[in-house]
Amino acid sequence: MASIPTLSSSSIPSISPNNVSNPTNNNNNLHFTSLFGTRITIHRFSPIPPFPSVSCRTRATTATVSFSLPTTKPKADTIDKTPQWSARSIKSFAMAELEARKLKYPNTGTEALLMGILVEGTSKAAKFLRANGISLFKVREETVELLGKSDLYFFSPEHPPLTEPAQKALDWAVDEKLKSGDGGEITVTHLLLGVWAQEGSAGRQILSTLGFNDEKAKELAKEINEDVDLSFKKQA
Repeated sequence: MASIPTLSSSSIPSISPNNVSNPTNNNNNLHFTSLFGTRITIHRFSPIPPFPSVSCRTRATTATVSFSLPTTKPKADTIDKTPQWSARSIKSFAMAELEARKLKYPNTGTEALLMGILVEGTSKAAKFLRANGISLFKVREETVELLGKSDLYFFSPEHPPLTEPAQKALDWAVDEKLKSGDGGEITVTHLLLGVWAQEGSAGRQILSTLGFNDEKAKELAKEINEDVDLSFKKQA
């Protein structure tokens, strides 16, 4: 059975084979934090034994599905107030990791976050970009032009770690939501404006090259909360 993918491998503790074989081991208990979602247990059964005398063993594997994006540790006075990311934001981030892997890049940068937003495609931010002539094809083309191609025989990790500008873009989105004092979730628009806020980053350079500017950022900011109150069930 294939393993269940998560959004950030760096946030999830590894489980060794020795620990998996013993379900009662305390090391298998994953503590719930803001970066973890629902803990599930998958039971794997060995094939039917050829002889009745051979006992059939069951092995339990614990996996955690993350329902939030990786961000820096929140301040003590804001832990209870930290908002959640919208479903579209989480999907955009997952697509960003995938785009980084397609280009065989070792990290998920702001350019990958930008591509992930466009791959997800249904958010206000993605529609705004396309309405202004910024498509996935153009962003990918500019990314290769700016950062170059990776080595043919290089393979990206399953979850390419965030670059510093990309991490700052996520933190900016969270901070901006906290400053607003509004309820609801952190939207893809927060994520896109977080990328734009990182001066000198690859994502901002690509946006600038394709015609995005401060005026368009202000225009988009007016709709910053319109993707709030989303769930995976409501996306259809």
